[in-house]
Amino acid sequence: MTTTTPTSDPALERDLEAHRRELTGYCYRMLGSGFEAEDAVQETMVRAWRNAQRLEARAALKSWLYRIATNVCLDMLDGPQRRARPMDMGPSSTADATLGPMLGEESWVLPIASAKVLPEGGDPAALAADRETLRLAFVAALQHLPPRQRAALVLREVLHWQASEVAELLDTSVASVNSALQRARATLDEMNLDADAAPATPDDEAARVLVDRYLDAFERYDVDEIVALLRADVEFSMPPFELWLEGPDQVAAWLRGQGAGCAGSRVVPVSANGTFAYGQYKPAPEGGHAPWALGVLEVADGRITGITSFLQTELLFPRFGLPPRLDG
Repeated sequence: MTTTTPTSDPALERDLEAHRRELTGYCYRMLGSGFEAEDAVQETMVRAWRNAQRLEARAALKSWLYRIATNVCLDMLDGPQRRARPMDMGPSSTADATLGPMLGEESWVLPIASAKVLPEGGDPAALAADRETLRLAFVAALQHLPPRQRAALVLREVLHWQASEVAELLDTSVASVNSALQRARATLDEMNLDADAAPATPDDEAARVLVDRYLDAFERYDVDEIVALLRADVEFSMPPFELWLEGPDQVAAWLRGQGAGCAGSRVVPVSANGTFAYGQYKPAPEGGHAPWALGVLEVADGRITGITSFLQTELLFPRFGLPPRLDG
């Protein structure tokens, strides 16, 4: 292969960028954080640029990039910290419970903008499968797996690589890959992720109408209507706090109690993790509305089943293209 410098090979630059979105999805499932996934992919691209002369054939670019990305992720996962959701940390609380301390962002599975990980167009069935494996619950479940098991499962079950390809990438044997995959499946089976009904997606017109009703009711702060849209086992959480609530009655009590300051909020719809989301802006003392939360909604059975309000707005809003405030 003829050696070129990165700046003299625009074709290589285009080829690298063509893989950015799928690599971001892979790194997100590995790391459980949107901004860490983007950082990992950027580091992957930098390493690829620096070592472009080692690429023997352009046809091998994809597997080469995934090898680099996997090594970057494994380096980032070299520590005891496991990202989770509040529901993974203990039993549900009541609406009058104290919030407790705010935990660092490294404690939580954080969302990612759908546009950064999902392809435009494509096969609807494949897109539905991608969305399913971007759900917060699924990504949180992946964090229970040791990093190499996690990589084996994502590459085999989500990206549909052959066992021999995964073995080559991980510098191991096919037997080891199959063993890791079996153990990873057993761990996920224990979490019973398939027990719930399949979540609705933004392609579902009825689900879109339901979410529109929820957002309208939330802006009007009509608690009765909000509660009427929730399923009986709805889960409400608010990272970076561990507290989470279960059931419409607890959600209503929260909205009328500790959460009453959200009255008068405005929302801007976005999409996160392949599902419905919105930026929430609370009334600001100086006028206008200031960022308060990035809300992620899950919908199934014609009702809202999950509400996660991420309060890390300085970290999340810029990555979702949300404005720094709303005026007027």
